[in-house]
Amino acid sequence: MRVEDNFVIDSTNNFHQKALQWAAQFDEVAYLHSNAHSDQWSAFDCLVAVKAKAHYCATNGDTFQEVQKFISNHPNTYIPGFFSYDLKNEIEDLKTNHVDQLDFPLAYFFIPTTVVKIIGSKVYITAENPAEIYQEIDQYLLKSDLVGFDGKVQARWSKEEYFHAFHKMQEHISRGDIYEVNLCQEFYAENVSLNPLAAFEKLNSISPTPFASFFKFQDKFILSASPERFLAKRNNELISQPIKGTAKRGSTVEEDQQIVQTMLNSKKEIAENVMIVDLVRNDLTRSAVPKSVKADRLFEIQSFKLVHQMISTITCEKSDEVSDVEVIKNTFPAGSMTGAPKIAAMRICDQVEAAQRSVYAGSIGYFSPNGDFDFNVVIRTILYNTKKRHLSFQTGGAITIQANAKDEYQECLLKANGMLKALNVQID
Repeated sequence: MRVEDNFVIDSTNNFHQKALQWAAQFDEVAYLHSNAHSDQWSAFDCLVAVKAKAHYCATNGDTFQEVQKFISNHPNTYIPGFFSYDLKNEIEDLKTNHVDQLDFPLAYFFIPTTVVKIIGSKVYITAENPAEIYQEIDQYLLKSDLVGFDGKVQARWSKEEYFHAFHKMQEHISRGDIYEVNLCQEFYAENVSLNPLAAFEKLNSISPTPFASFFKFQDKFILSASPERFLAKRNNELISQPIKGTAKRGSTVEEDQQIVQTMLNSKKEIAENVMIVDLVRNDLTRSAVPKSVKADRLFEIQSFKLVHQMISTITCEKSDEVSDVEVIKNTFPAGSMTGAPKIAAMRICDQVEAAQRSVYAGSIGYFSPNGDFDFNVVIRTILYNTKKRHLSFQTGGAITIQANAKDEYQECLLKANGMLKALNVQID
């Protein structure tokens, strides 16, 4: 029988890192870390869930309905997992023709045997033997392993090929097919070895973000430094925080302030953000109590270690007639990763982009025992299949009629910077 107990932790004892390294020994791991970023909707600093006693792995068809059934069959526990971007093909009449190099499922969730939740100086452990688990983690000897990446990272597109794709997108915009789209490009490495735990630790130190995650199941790893919340539920409130607008950090405080002011004065950045806010508002109305959708916090600049981001917050009251998984389905995938109109943008992305997105642009998160949930947007994320020895990450950015190809290409490289540094490589 599982029980919960709590313990006081020493802030100098590196308990978060010990919990991560301890967790990595298990076949199923979900490590979700806020990196000391918090807001009014934050539920914990860190959540560690390990060792599946039951799991759900999508097998093509009725995935959202099956996830809801899985959750309903396992009440009163944390259920971590992810939704792949390619679930869009189940939601809409869409098709992806790219070869799947990673072999990740469309969705995966598991029921953990042990859950470790850290809030401030307290750790709450749910397990058959919480005190024993606490001692194991507290006394764990930290290791400092090498990332061990032994390959070359290649861009799926040359710079010229990216420009060609960019101009195709602008042609669609000129014709009125779409008015904004998120064009993504892939960086990949084949026949490579990697220490995923060490790679995540390095990525997280280079780019500590509010929705970081280390997710492991079978022979597959997700190493995420995501700054973006896709969708959360707190009691009966739904919260979405799309990002549109990215700029590099300055080398001085004064330069940083100037960059932020330039973002706030940019008609292009504001226009892109407004378009996605409107899209998210529209998506949320399908799950909301009528007239409850609000976008009260617009164009806020949040500064992270590597970049500044423009973030808006949209909230609503959830309708009792819609299940939690239906809420996610009604808004999936994140509007910030598609464009508008949403279905047309996704269809055109499939035609123009050169790689399947897989889990990238999907969402990682959890359903909690009290009925809440919180999911990120899978960006700034390395995907690695140890069996196939295939590694991939993608970056993208919003394209409008005012966008400039050179600027957008540089933004893609800026967003790739953290992953490249974590692997200690440059693009081949």
